[in-house]
Amino acid sequence: MSTTFDTTTIPSLGGKVIFITGGTAGLGRETIFSLAAHNPAHIYFSGRSDSSATALISELAKVHPKVPCTFVRADLASLTSVKTAAAAFLAQESRLDLFFANAGVMALPPGLTADGYEVQFGTNHLGHAALIKVLLPAMEATAKQGRDVRIIWNSSLGYRGASGIDFATLKTPQACLSPVYVLSDWFRYGQSKLANILYAREIAARYPAITSVSIHPGVSETGLVTGLGTFNRWFVWATTLRIKVPVEQCAWNQQWAAVAPKGSGEREVVSGTFYEPVGVKGGLTKAGGDDKLAKELWEWTQKELEAFRI
Repeated sequence: MSTTFDTTTIPSLGGKVIFITGGTAGLGRETIFSLAAHNPAHIYFSGRSDSSATALISELAKVHPKVPCTFVRADLASLTSVKTAAAAFLAQESRLDLFFANAGVMALPPGLTADGYEVQFGTNHLGHAALIKVLLPAMEATAKQGRDVRIIWNSSLGYRGASGIDFATLKTPQACLSPVYVLSDWFRYGQSKLANILYAREIAARYPAITSVSIHPGVSETGLVTGLGTFNRWFVWATTLRIKVPVEQCAWNQQWAAVAPKGSGEREVVSGTFYEPVGVKGGLTKAGGDDKLAKELWEWTQKELEAFRI
């Protein structure tokens, strides 16, 4: 990491409603505990494990008993589950200040989501895009009240492995997306993380009242890594040996992006930007900076979501 972040400097979050996907473990869990120390009005978090969620809420109540924390069950690989989760949130809230698109999968073997999309793209991009689409009216309404509304997308430097998005085959497992078969898992992952960067920038352009940024969190031994197969686990070890950080530090960049002052100066947040840890504007590949591709992704995504009445 090029710089650090002191979580004790996070300003008061009084009145803010927060939604974090993938909050039961890893970076999401770390962010919940960090933000809860600063008096938010309510923290909502999603995940697939009811037992992990119950344990987290119990532990959080011991250190921050006055902060309401609610679990919203959601499987991002199922658009039906995403719609149910969004409805559950909106049944309780009309305000949303901070949304963290934190959850994700990495280097999975070839497979499809419940709705027939390549599993990494369907989870990391389409599931989040669906959830955000349903929640955007609440975010817009909050912004109209003069509130600082932000969406933080967890991407990865792994996006550099993708030179584009193969729209024509997104409804297949894309087993041979890479010319080197053993690296195809990573090419599919890179494609989904490229989508996170492009979509964050497109939302920034289309919804100027909302700050939308993407971030690279860094590399740590979270469940994303420990759950990999032998080759992919070795691949991560070999390529990140000297740059791994503790999981709590991996969560710093998304926390910084949520609370740092808006502006164009050093360590300030500019909507539509990609940030490396912590708060450093990241360079983009040709694909990462391709506004035409970002628009194509937006249009493809809206068409797909409309087919599911989202």
